[in-house]
Amino acid sequence: MSGRTIVTRTMPGRPRPTQAQGPLVWTFDGAFGACLADMEDAFRRALVQIGDVARIAVLIELSLPALQTRMQAGDAIQPAWSQFLDAMRSRYGLPAVPRIRYLKTPAALVTLVIAYRS
Repeated sequence: MSGRTIVTRTMPGRPRPTQAQGPLVWTFDGAFGACLADMEDAFRRALVQIGDVARIAVLIELSLPALQTRMQAGDAIQPAWSQFLDAMRSRYGLPAVPRIRYLKTPAALVTLVIAYRS
């Protein structure tokens, strides 16, 4: 988020400030359960940071090659994954669980993207 203010003119002499906003992005790598806990914490902190918004969109990108590596290292996916998704919806008032995009390319295990409009 850049934090700069853009002033647009709607009527002569009456500026209307609008906030230039970009998505908030975090990446998480490591043990799957720790990534989920860190991701929920980052989401909670982001909600506090952005405050009251008109709309919010949440995307989680999950790298399948990184997930496979974590599973081979002995990480368990369930029940932590379904509990995390339920918590995101119920604790934070989201109308539905976040959109999940599964990546087939090597990347960080999980990426959290939050876009919002004030």
